[in-house]
Amino acid sequence: MDNNEYLLEMLGVDKSFPGVKALDQARLQVRPGTVHALMGENGAGKSTLMKCLFGIYKPDAGQVLINGKPVNFTGPKEAMEGGVSMVHQELNQVLKRNVMENLWLGRFPRRYGFVSQREMLHRTRAIFEDLDIKVDPKAIIGKLSVSQRQMVEIAKAVSYHARVLVLDEPTSSLTNQEVEHLFRIINKLRDTGVGIVYISHKMEEILAISDDVTIMRDGQWIETKAAADLTIDEIIKLMVGRDLTQRFPPKTNTPGEDLMVVKNLTGRYMPTCKDVSFSLRRGEILGVAGLVGSRRTELLETIFGIAHRASGEIYKEGRPILNRSAEEAIKNGFAMITEERRANGIFAGLDITFNTVISNINSTNRKKYKDAGLLSGRKMNADTQSSITSMRIKTPSHKTYIRDLSGGNQQKVIIGRWLLTNPDILLMDEPTRGIDVGAKAEIYQLIINLASEGKGIMVVSSEMPELLGICDRIMVMSGGRLAGILDVQDASQEKIMRLAAEYA
Repeated sequence: MDNNEYLLEMLGVDKSFPGVKALDQARLQVRPGTVHALMGENGAGKSTLMKCLFGIYKPDAGQVLINGKPVNFTGPKEAMEGGVSMVHQELNQVLKRNVMENLWLGRFPRRYGFVSQREMLHRTRAIFEDLDIKVDPKAIIGKLSVSQRQMVEIAKAVSYHARVLVLDEPTSSLTNQEVEHLFRIINKLRDTGVGIVYISHKMEEILAISDDVTIMRDGQWIETKAAADLTIDEIIKLMVGRDLTQRFPPKTNTPGEDLMVVKNLTGRYMPTCKDVSFSLRRGEILGVAGLVGSRRTELLETIFGIAHRASGEIYKEGRPILNRSAEEAIKNGFAMITEERRANGIFAGLDITFNTVISNINSTNRKKYKDAGLLSGRKMNADTQSSITSMRIKTPSHKTYIRDLSGGNQQKVIIGRWLLTNPDILLMDEPTRGIDVGAKAEIYQLIINLASEGKGIMVVSSEMPELLGICDRIMVMSGGRLAGILDVQDASQEKIMRLAAEYA
């Protein structure tokens, strides 16, 4: 085919890191005015390929062409100025500055040599109006929801007049209504000739929004097909190299007596949870559903002591628990896996060993990594290797920086970290966000195994099939309040949505 048929071509791309070949003759060809899904398990090389496109990594071999012309971007700024923009799954924004300052950072409009706030506001409003984004340009970005912040990043990409737009897990934190809004924006951009690379693990979305699908495995190109010619089962088989017959493992846990009882819990600082009461049984997987803004995360943070409690009681095994800080919560047998792993879950510039053992180093009532009063590298490395093996973490070694792992493998490190503290209660906020279908099955099995051992587990998830597939009961939050609790046998997506909208 003629090169000009493609807006973007990446051909024969190789990239190696110490101990691992991340890309092996990878390729991607995107036609103008199409949505091209890029799929594969975590560690398949999707993110590495996109970083090679964006100038973050320099490929060892291969070439990148835009409209048939070779390009060699040396960094994100050059890529954006060259018409290639990327909205990352983990948003990198200046949280204490306002929306329009984030949008025009590094290229503020000027008048008479000074930054023109008026012109910046005018340009921002024009882009927001065109994309139907209802966000105050003067709002502090750190106070916005994840979905609103994501819309700002898409608007930023549009402001660069991007011809190629990469969206990395764009719907991982969005409600159904917000996904529909995003799809309207994507379709509008597609109609103007923009080529959109869409990275997602959500099969139904891929088939709904994509024109073409490229599947990678182990750093290699496997197949490119029209989305209309693919089924979910075919995509899964191409991704994992085998049939994945069971999306959710069989349940082996049996909920018992109450492990934790929460009464009239209200957070101190608004917006937060309000007057929430429920119980968590030993050996139970309790789902937490709700729309964005329902304060599911705030509920977990208040239980764990990250957010301050205004009123209400928490009892564990009949004993009152204060959990005035995360450290106190850990001592009381609680663990929390956060939603935003890059922002508050990992230490990106440190190795896997540090990220694995950090929650245990300062523990006063559990094992310590010390010999003669000094930290023992041998003991820490042993626990880290045990976690790598049990969690099936793909990494060259325990000395690898965690930032160099795929998102799914980062999540596995975090889960392994908390399991080393031997918690009785696990609070999991979107534990499979951004994780591929094969790794999800492993996480589901792990959650069920932990519940079978008698641990109590709370799982916040925006994916209702996930909640219905692994939970025993599902509590539904709406506007910070508890709207209802459903036994999973009696639950349905329609019932959950009806409750979720009760106080919204």
